[in-house]
Amino acid sequence: MTIKNQKTFLPLVEKPSRYLGTEINSIKKNFDLAKLRFALAFPDLYEIGTSHFGIQILYNILNSQDEICAERVFAPGIDMEKYLKADNTPLTSLESRKPLASFDIIGFSLLYELNFTNILTILDLAKIPFMANERDECWPLIIGGGPCTCNPEPVADFFDVIVVGDGEDAILEISKVWMEWKQHFYPDKAKLLELLSVIQGVYVPSFFDPLYDASGFQILKPKRSDYTGVTRAVIDDLDKSDFPTSPVIPFGRPVHDRLRIEIARGCTRGCRFCQAGMIYRPVRERSVDKLLKLTDLALSSTGYDEVSLLSLSTGDYVCIEPLLKSFMEKYADKHIAVSLPSLRADSLTPDLINLVKKVRKTGFTIAVESGSQRLRDVINKNISRQQIIDTVANAFKNGWRIIKLYFMTGLPTETDDDLHSIVDLVKDVNKIKNKNCHGGKINVSVTTFIPKPHTPFQWASQICLEESVEKIKWLKNSLNIPGIQFKWQNPEVSILEGLWARGDRRLSRLLLSAYKKGCRFDGWSDMFNYGLWKEAIAQDGIDIDFFTTRKRDISEPLPWDHVNINVDKKFLKQEWEKALKCEATYDCRTGDCNNCGVCDFVNIKPIISEVPEKILDTSSKQNLQPENLKETNYKKFEVSYSKLGEAKYFGHLEVMNIFLRSIKRADIPVKFSRGFHPKPKISFDDPLPVGMESHEELLYITVPESINPEEIVTGMNKSLPEGLDILKCRLAPGKSAANLDKNIKYSVTLKEAGFNEKDLIDFNSSSQATLSLTSKKGKKIDVNLKSFVVKINIPDQYRLEIILKTINQRKLRPLEVIKKIFNLTDENLSNAIIIKKGFSP
Repeated sequence: MTIKNQKTFLPLVEKPSRYLGTEINSIKKNFDLAKLRFALAFPDLYEIGTSHFGIQILYNILNSQDEICAERVFAPGIDMEKYLKADNTPLTSLESRKPLASFDIIGFSLLYELNFTNILTILDLAKIPFMANERDECWPLIIGGGPCTCNPEPVADFFDVIVVGDGEDAILEISKVWMEWKQHFYPDKAKLLELLSVIQGVYVPSFFDPLYDASGFQILKPKRSDYTGVTRAVIDDLDKSDFPTSPVIPFGRPVHDRLRIEIARGCTRGCRFCQAGMIYRPVRERSVDKLLKLTDLALSSTGYDEVSLLSLSTGDYVCIEPLLKSFMEKYADKHIAVSLPSLRADSLTPDLINLVKKVRKTGFTIAVESGSQRLRDVINKNISRQQIIDTVANAFKNGWRIIKLYFMTGLPTETDDDLHSIVDLVKDVNKIKNKNCHGGKINVSVTTFIPKPHTPFQWASQICLEESVEKIKWLKNSLNIPGIQFKWQNPEVSILEGLWARGDRRLSRLLLSAYKKGCRFDGWSDMFNYGLWKEAIAQDGIDIDFFTTRKRDISEPLPWDHVNINVDKKFLKQEWEKALKCEATYDCRTGDCNNCGVCDFVNIKPIISEVPEKILDTSSKQNLQPENLKETNYKKFEVSYSKLGEAKYFGHLEVMNIFLRSIKRADIPVKFSRGFHPKPKISFDDPLPVGMESHEELLYITVPESINPEEIVTGMNKSLPEGLDILKCRLAPGKSAANLDKNIKYSVTLKEAGFNEKDLIDFNSSSQATLSLTSKKGKKIDVNLKSFVVKINIPDQYRLEIILKTINQRKLRPLEVIKKIFNLTDENLSNAIIIKKGFSP
């Protein structure tokens, strides 16, 4: 059964486009005919979840199988959660709007510990029992995957299955086993879990009993002698793995609103605090040829104007300069920029800087971690102070105006001198900025170090809350300098993150308690409530210091000891000892093997890219290249379009992005402005408010003379979401005609209060009806409605048609007009349906 009630909440909630599911490249299959219905759940808001590259990969892989229907669901906003609960309406998927409980498998992405309460939100709204032991074969199989699963224990009681490591192969194996079980072994759920446990990377928590010794350490007792732990799943070659060349293009403003291309997985720098650098080993680089092919296909299917090269350390990709040169040759003249989101100071060379800035200057964040060389040696951050200074100087000299520096406080062996070194380094960087970039900015970000599992620092103590607050406060006061913006993570968030990172199964009851007290979206500063967490911790008798700040013995049992991520514990211990001696371990990508234990050098080994003799031209079709159009004459078109149905929930900025990307996908060459940040010559008429439909809106586009109107109409209509349609395209009127005031016709329907004929008679008979408005600058303005209202007609009690005149470019909104004429309240108008019928003579 399709739940339709959820649609009725869209006019009432913030950012209703989060819940539409009609994005370009979203996939809609026949839900009822699929052998396996798989819901991909992300326990955070749509804007965060749609920016996660992993969910795009899994969505693509699952839907490539004919018998599988994969759909998405994200944690709803607090307002939508309230309406769903009040109406007793279950949470549904985006694509088919089916209740989550009707899916066969629900897979959660576990990227961040402070998203854990949102897992319970999704299960609760789906009316699915929280605990795995409360769900029989009639309920969906609940699985989890992602980096947090390297210590799955804090949430183990909620999941039937947890995937540790790369999910591309594991997700298909799980799906295959489930379909075989459904056909041959249903309803024996124990048999299903047994079959799944054979898959590499699959952890079945119910196959272990947690025991606690006299010291309070959790020790897992296997229920089966042949299943005593789980070994991480690893994709051995990224060139052979699936990649989403038609990723879903989110509505709204996702955190990462650009095309993401994963150029490599894994890192061998060996930073001792970095969990990702350990659990994603070895380094596997995609080939340059493969990356160029993937990028060509993905740009054609998305229309993005920026490509982000993803890797734990993008600058370490061996062929980064040849790759960037190839990108620039292909895309610079199409105004497609390239960003390198993850860079080390020693990898950001002047050549790279010059390549990146060819289109526009995308951002640079330099992870410095510590201000002192001594502490950088402790953490094995093999960069020098001079490399940091030189990198910043090069960036500012080449026109960058904002540089972001990232530091941690509370690192093992940190002293007051190390804190002073952060301040000294930032001040020196600020001097460089003042010398090379007038009006530039230094953004300094500081977080409290959190020891994570499977790192050399997993035995380190996390500094206590009070010490963290004191250190960040001191840094903030010391860096209160013009041109420096200081940001920090709330130390209360850090201490909770540390608790969940290194906790065990005793935390499951804490999560339930915190959720019942109202904890949601704990990673969001405006939602985080440490007071509620403190209440829950006290209520459940959790000793937070036991998991975070106490001194640890290197021989004690760890809650994640049964999880083998392929890095030897012996290696981690050696690195911990070297850290205390300030000894370096060098990158095995360019040096000798460090014997970390990951590689068998047969199936699992480092894969390093090579520069191909010839960079293949992978363009699938002939494009009109802007470089050939530099001397071309241009013309301006007026394009009319309709915005109907659920498209009325797009905000103006969303509509702009949708059309810009549609134009890119249609290969319509557009004239660009000049200057620091070139913009396409596209403009829109007066924007509609969210919730209003329109039969005719206008946009203007400047293109070469060779382009005809039919190309624009046909090309754009091929790739617009439901509810947006290009109606016609014609030469734009001249400036004098364009500036003429237009009459606009609206239809307004009220669901409850009606339109009183007497109010209309009184308005028509009056000589003046004053409406008080507030300008954008806050100035009070009185206007005479009689001058703006051309015609009003009331076909029936609840429907009105009105034509409003534009005077000197001033437009009045229909609701503010009828509110005045008919003496209506905001409550009367809250459910009004407004349709802009178009322009009237």
